[in-house]
Amino acid sequence: DSVLPGFRYVLTVAIVLFAFSTMISWSYYGLQSWKYLFGRSKAADLSYKVLFCLFVIVGAAASLDAVIRFSDAMILALVFPNMFGLLLLFPKVRHELNRYISAAKQSS
Repeated sequence: DSVLPGFRYVLTVAIVLFAFSTMISWSYYGLQSWKYLFGRSKAADLSYKVLFCLFVIVGAAASLDAVIRFSDAMILALVFPNMFGLLLLFPKVRHELNRYISAAKQSS
Protein backbone atom coordinates (compact mmCIF):
# COMPACT_ATOMS: atom_id res chain seq x y z
CA ASP A 1 0.00 0.00 0.00
CA SER A 2 2.96 2.35 0.32
CA VAL A 3 3.39 2.65 -3.46
CA LEU A 4 -0.03 1.82 -4.90
CA PRO A 5 -3.12 1.94 -2.73
CA GLY A 6 -5.00 -1.36 -2.71
CA PHE A 7 -2.25 -3.23 -4.55
CA ARG A 8 -2.04 -5.85 -1.81
CA TYR A 9 -5.44 -7.14 -2.95
CA VAL A 10 -4.30 -7.37 -6.56
CA LEU A 11 -1.15 -9.17 -5.42
CA THR A 12 -3.18 -11.59 -3.28
CA VAL A 13 -5.41 -12.49 -6.22
CA ALA A 14 -2.37 -12.91 -8.49
CA ILE A 15 -0.69 -15.25 -6.00
CA VAL A 16 -3.83 -17.36 -5.58
CA LEU A 17 -4.30 -17.64 -9.35
CA PHE A 18 -0.63 -18.54 -9.84
CA ALA A 19 -0.81 -21.23 -7.16
CA PHE A 20 -4.01 -22.66 -8.66
CA SER A 21 -2.63 -22.71 -12.21
CA THR A 22 0.57 -24.36 -10.95
CA MET A 23 -1.47 -27.10 -9.26
CA ILE A 24 -3.47 -27.70 -12.44
CA SER A 25 -0.39 -27.88 -14.68
CA TRP A 26 1.54 -30.21 -12.33
CA SER A 27 -1.56 -32.36 -12.05
CA TYR A 28 -1.75 -32.67 -15.83
CA TYR A 29 1.96 -33.41 -16.29
CA GLY A 30 1.86 -35.94 -13.48
CA LEU A 31 -1.21 -37.63 -14.95
CA GLN A 32 0.45 -37.98 -18.35
CA SER A 33 3.52 -39.56 -16.73
CA TRP A 34 1.31 -41.84 -14.62
CA LYS A 35 -0.55 -43.00 -17.74
CA TYR A 36 2.75 -43.68 -19.48
CA LEU A 37 3.97 -45.79 -16.56
CA PHE A 38 0.76 -47.61 -15.62
CA GLY A 39 -1.35 -47.59 -18.78
CA ARG A 40 -4.32 -45.62 -19.95
CA SER A 41 -7.02 -47.39 -18.00
CA LYS A 42 -9.76 -45.70 -16.00
CA ALA A 43 -8.45 -47.36 -12.84
CA ALA A 44 -4.98 -45.86 -13.35
CA ASP A 45 -6.52 -42.48 -14.12
CA LEU A 46 -8.74 -42.51 -11.04
CA SER A 47 -5.98 -43.77 -8.75
CA TYR A 48 -3.71 -40.89 -9.79
CA LYS A 49 -6.44 -38.30 -9.29
CA VAL A 50 -7.29 -39.63 -5.83
CA LEU A 51 -3.61 -39.74 -4.88
CA PHE A 52 -3.08 -36.20 -6.17
CA CYS A 53 -6.07 -34.88 -4.20
CA LEU A 54 -4.81 -36.60 -1.05
CA PHE A 55 -1.40 -35.01 -1.47
CA VAL A 56 -3.04 -31.60 -1.97
CA ILE A 57 -4.81 -32.04 1.36
CA VAL A 58 -1.63 -33.25 3.09
CA GLY A 59 0.33 -30.38 1.55
CA ALA A 60 -2.21 -27.84 2.75
CA ALA A 61 -2.08 -29.25 6.28
CA ALA A 62 1.71 -29.66 6.49
CA SER A 63 4.22 -26.95 7.24
CA LEU A 64 5.75 -25.06 4.34
CA ASP A 65 9.20 -26.40 5.19
CA ALA A 66 7.97 -30.01 5.00
CA VAL A 67 6.22 -29.38 1.68
CA ILE A 68 9.31 -27.79 0.14
CA ARG A 69 11.58 -30.56 1.41
CA PHE A 70 9.24 -33.24 0.00
CA SER A 71 8.96 -31.42 -3.31
CA ASP A 72 12.73 -31.06 -3.58
CA ALA A 73 13.21 -34.75 -2.74
CA MET A 74 10.74 -35.80 -5.44
CA ILE A 75 12.39 -33.61 -8.06
CA LEU A 76 15.77 -35.04 -7.04
CA ALA A 77 14.29 -38.53 -7.45
CA LEU A 78 13.49 -37.61 -11.07
CA VAL A 79 17.15 -36.82 -11.70
CA PHE A 80 18.38 -40.39 -11.22
CA PRO A 81 16.42 -42.15 -14.00
CA ASN A 82 17.06 -39.19 -16.31
CA MET A 83 20.80 -39.30 -15.69
CA PHE A 84 20.79 -43.06 -16.24
CA GLY A 85 18.97 -42.57 -19.53
CA LEU A 86 21.39 -39.86 -20.61
CA LEU A 87 24.39 -42.04 -19.87
CA LEU A 88 22.79 -44.98 -21.64
CA LEU A 89 21.92 -43.00 -24.78
CA PHE A 90 25.08 -40.89 -24.96
CA PRO A 91 26.89 -43.18 -27.46
CA LYS A 92 23.89 -43.15 -29.82
CA VAL A 93 23.54 -39.38 -29.58
CA ARG A 94 27.26 -38.90 -30.26
CA HIS A 95 27.04 -41.21 -33.30
CA GLU A 96 24.02 -39.35 -34.70
CA LEU A 97 25.64 -35.97 -34.06
CA ASN A 98 28.81 -37.01 -35.87
CA ARG A 99 26.73 -38.37 -38.76
CA TYR A 100 24.77 -35.11 -38.95
CA ILE A 101 27.91 -32.96 -38.87
CA SER A 102 29.58 -34.98 -41.63
CA ALA A 103 26.42 -34.80 -43.77
CA ALA A 104 26.20 -31.04 -43.20
CA LYS A 105 29.85 -30.60 -44.23
CA GLN A 106 29.31 -32.62 -47.42
CA SER A 107 26.22 -30.65 -48.43
CA SER A 108 27.94 -27.26 -48.06
